[in-house]
Amino acid sequence: MRNKSSKWNSYIVLGLSLVTMLILYFFSTQEPGALLQNAKLQLFKMMFVSIIIEAIPFILIGVIISALLEVFVSEGTIKRMIPRNPVLGIITASVIGIIFPICECGMVPAVRRLIQKGMPLYVAATFIAVGPILNPIVFWSTFTAFRNRPELVYSRMGLAFLVALVLGLIVYRFVHPDQLRHSSSSSHGGHVHAEGKTSAARPSFRKRLMEVMHHSISEFFDMGKYLMFGALLVSLLQTFVPKESLAALGHGQGSANLLMMGLGFLLSLCSTSDAFVAQSFTTSFSGGALVAFMVLGPMLNLKGVLMMTAVFKSRFVFVYSVMVIIFVYAGTWLLEKLLLQ
Repeated sequence: MRNKSSKWNSYIVLGLSLVTMLILYFFSTQEPGALLQNAKLQLFKMMFVSIIIEAIPFILIGVIISALLEVFVSEGTIKRMIPRNPVLGIITASVIGIIFPICECGMVPAVRRLIQKGMPLYVAATFIAVGPILNPIVFWSTFTAFRNRPELVYSRMGLAFLVALVLGLIVYRFVHPDQLRHSSSSSHGGHVHAEGKTSAARPSFRKRLMEVMHHSISEFFDMGKYLMFGALLVSLLQTFVPKESLAALGHGQGSANLLMMGLGFLLSLCSTSDAFVAQSFTTSFSGGALVAFMVLGPMLNLKGVLMMTAVFKSRFVFVYSVMVIIFVYAGTWLLEKLLLQ
């Protein structure tokens, strides 16, 4: 395992060296100071910084909740909270978002800890999908953005719940429950720590708070590198792919829904603010396309997928992504036909 890790580290160092050489060569061909005044570079810098600033508070909330769950909540408590009936368990997962309104940025670290504490995979998948949408903060922001079109607000909440319900049932029936990546820093180390606590005396409150800080810092840096990489990609896309060019492609109903779903994935906006971005497309896209943007984005976005691949096996992330895309597209198509005409 150590040789494999060293091999990958060598590849990373080699790749970074090549990128550095290319950047230095590019700078050598430019006029001094010209690149720093470039409008595209300024926009990229603004986008990158704004995404990081917007996401970091929610990741902090997520990792702190994750650490509190690790230190203060036992496996028995988690298992007692989740009903054994799969439908009731999925409904419970949908309601958890109302009690703990976590943005999708902080959802992954919290869910990893919940799974390690005994939460079933199908309940966790439901929580990842619907938690960032079905909570009071998102409902309020969506209602504020579309107060003149309340049908879009209720369509967003209702479709998110139905998609998560179907997704959770499929995961329960067809997906093996062991889908976490087992690394020494997360799952494996967590089990050793838990066994140590059961055999040793109960630590003091101050010591447990120190454990919370330790877990929070470790989890933050673990998730932070994927946030940085995702923010970099999203900033590049927002800088060099104009929204007007994308909007010009969405002429038909089906293509418009797909286009807005793709835009929601690429922009990776926070679920508490994406409704205001969707509002800016009101004159260009239909109601179904706007709902597709607001439902798929929080469930499946670029930086979220990168963080999920750090926690879950790649096959599960792929299956989850395909199901979300299919169900959201089908749901918005039906909404367009039956309600949002």
